[in-house]
Amino acid sequence: ARVLEIARRLSRGGALGIEEEEEEEEGCRRHREPLEVFCKEDGALLCAICRESRAHRAHTVLPVPEVVREYKEQIQARLQSLKDDRDKLLELREAEMRRNW
Repeated sequence: ARVLEIARRLSRGGALGIEEEEEEEEGCRRHREPLEVFCKEDGALLCAICRESRAHRAHTVLPVPEVVREYKEQIQARLQSLKDDRDKLLELREAEMRRNW
């Protein structure tokens, strides 16, 4: 679900984890700093101050562009798998319809 939400935001041209342009300009709601890294454990964008907090210090964080690329690749791979599955099902359906005729 989180990946689909991110994909929807990317398709609308938005940044990862940012829903509105106003929030993008503000950055971190708590510290008013730019959102620079993504916490993989929490699935959230973080500013530099939040990144160093106890809540995220031990978590894996990556730069936003790297995360966008990673999730985009995962989504594309899953989409291709779904397309392949759909094609197989359509072939099976067509073969079954021919057999029934």
